[in-house]
Amino acid sequence: MIPAKQKDSSVQLNPPLNPQLPPEVAPLRARQVRRIDTFRALQHYNFRLYLFGQLISLAGTWMQIVAQGWLVYELSRSEAMLGIVGFASAIPALVVTPWAGVVIDQVRKRNLLLLTQAAAMSLALILAGLTFAGVVAVWHIVVLAVLLGVVNAFDGPARQAFVVEMVGARDLPNAIALNSMTFNAARVIGPAFGGVLLATVGSAWCFTFNGLSFLAVIVSLLAMRLHQAQLVHDRRSPWQQLKSGVQYAFAQSELRGLLLLAFFFSTFGISYNTVLPSFVDRILGAGAAGFGMITAASGVGAVAGALLVATFGDRGHRGEWLHYAAMSFPVILTLFAFNRSYPLALALAVLLGVGFMLQFTLINTLLQTRVSNEMRGRVMSLYTLTFFGFTPFGNLALGALSEVIGMSVSITLAALLTLISALVIFRRTPALRQMR
Repeated sequence: MIPAKQKDSSVQLNPPLNPQLPPEVAPLRARQVRRIDTFRALQHYNFRLYLFGQLISLAGTWMQIVAQGWLVYELSRSEAMLGIVGFASAIPALVVTPWAGVVIDQVRKRNLLLLTQAAAMSLALILAGLTFAGVVAVWHIVVLAVLLGVVNAFDGPARQAFVVEMVGARDLPNAIALNSMTFNAARVIGPAFGGVLLATVGSAWCFTFNGLSFLAVIVSLLAMRLHQAQLVHDRRSPWQQLKSGVQYAFAQSELRGLLLLAFFFSTFGISYNTVLPSFVDRILGAGAAGFGMITAASGVGAVAGALLVATFGDRGHRGEWLHYAAMSFPVILTLFAFNRSYPLALALAVLLGVGFMLQFTLINTLLQTRVSNEMRGRVMSLYTLTFFGFTPFGNLALGALSEVIGMSVSITLAALLTLISALVIFRRTPALRQMR
């Protein structure tokens, strides 16, 4: 039996610094306490498994993104075609994602994720086979992109809603930040290796490695020890369930404001990624390896942004952080659009990554900490819809516009629309800046 006094001291999360410690030891102790807080969601066994599988799989996904963009550009030499492929990969989400949220709220999320990962693996290996055979055409890539969009319509919101089952409500904000950090750590690793493989052995091997990487997620999901939560069986029609989810989200001004921010940022703010392969080649003159490094630099910034949220995001200023990120990102994007120096482009890409990740991690966290469990799948499907469903329209418009008035001017117009929309949303919903 541990005495009460001794027991309390053994579990104290933030013990006072020992005044007798040497001065150089005290900051070290403080850093150790902060590091534990930063990664506290990793104490959950299931979440550790999940992040390990995600890191490997997402690294493969980013390898494929780099290789696919470059392959489309090689086959077509067209910025508009890059926009069309981006449109094809995301447009199914516009139709499927809202209904996917209804399904997610009614089924075991782990079982659904096993299905989506197996489907995504099959599509990647099909693309690899076509490329190895030398018969791949742009229309093949478009068809496979459409099918992958259907898979992602279920996979994206299911993953978001699954996090709370692994860590619980208390560690949910930290887990979201760590999940985002893992996503973008893969964004650093994947493009870096993808750029090297693309320049040495070709895009087919990038697609192959991506296909095999899904095995890591499948194995981690199967190895989890989950408590079977009681499913809520809603006997209303799917349409009524979908309608109730939309009404729930838009009846609350804060949820509505967060979803609108995500919508405009997804549609205009990140559409520049569509023409990035052409921008790096024609404007910066950096080639395939340079494209991989620009993407990796953005990933480095995104990892830093997620780490900031994981470390300091629980101190009660999430709304302020979101406001500053929304205001600064369009300015940095404009500087990036008119820059012609490759080293400076790398630095600006890092800042774009920070801004991107701060916005999406904070929006995700603020949504998930305010939504009820029985509505989580439907609300997160609406959030995923802003990212996957409306992004293709921005991609298509920017790709077509770039061929008419140039990439730099087109990217600047997108940045301006992003800034104006954020200003209007924060002005009409001032409570967003006070959100904790």
